[in-house]
This record gives sequence, structure tokens and C-alpha cells, in this order.
Amino acid sequence: MDLRKIKTLIELVQQSGIAELEITEGEEKVRISRNGNNTPFMQPMTPTSMMVPANLMPAMPSAAAAAIPAEPVGHTLKSPMVGTFYRSPSPGTPSFVEIGQTVSKGQTLCIIEAMKLLNEIESDASGVVKAILTENGQPVEYGQPLFIIE
Repeated sequence: MDLRKIKTLIELVQQSGIAELEITEGEEKVRISRNGNNTPFMQPMTPTSMMVPANLMPAMPSAAAAAIPAEPVGHTLKSPMVGTFYRSPSPGTPSFVEIGQTVSKGQTLCIIEAMKLLNEIESDASGVVKAILTENGQPVEYGQPLFIIE
């Protein structure tokens, strides 16, 4: 799940006064709950179906719920390994790709560092980069979505 979306959901929980919110997108599931001092915290969950109690839904401000952007549709490029995600070949250099850029099959999109080895990750489809789903320098898991290419 996109870090920006998680931050938006945390703000929604803070503003709405609801006690808990649990959301599932595909195989990713996040539960945001208020602890004893009313500070939201996030707990990653195992994949299951979406479980938001019906009595919590009306408490969510409709304007805030409408502010959550729809997920881009298209081909999802997933991580082929566990490691650390980098958008550029080295610090201070431009990123391999930006959102809105046209890419071709075989073009390098990012680097994943695994066990001190830098692995160039190439596009497996041609199209336009619609979303970059991971932040620079963040750890990634095998099969984690990295890019949406349309």
C-alpha cells in the first residue's frame, strides 16, 4: 500500500474520531487503531477480506473519504527479490524513471540492493509509468508491487 495513502488514512482516523479502521487492497491489509492516548498506530496484517465494521462507516467524513485517490490501473511490475529499492544509480544522480515517462520493455527502472549486490530491475512491459509504489531507500519484499505501467 502506498505510504501517502497510509498517511492519509491515519489523518482520517485522527480527524474522524473513529476507534479503528481496517482496509485491504489486494493482498495487502492495514489496520489503524487508536491506542490508549488517542494516537493512531498502524498494524500490518495478513491477507484477508476487508473488514470495516458497518457502525464505523457513517463516522468517516465523506469529504475525507473522497480525497483518497483511486489506484492507477495497468501492468504492475513486482519486485523479483527481497532487498532495498533505489530509484537512481547513485545518490545525487537523476532517477531512472519518473511518473508520466514512457518506458520500453527491457529499460532499467530501478535498482534493488540485495546482499551487497546491485541488481538492475528492467521493465517487462512497454508503456507510460503511472505510479511508483515504493519510496527511495525503502526495503522491498519478493512480489511487492513497485511500478504501474499503462
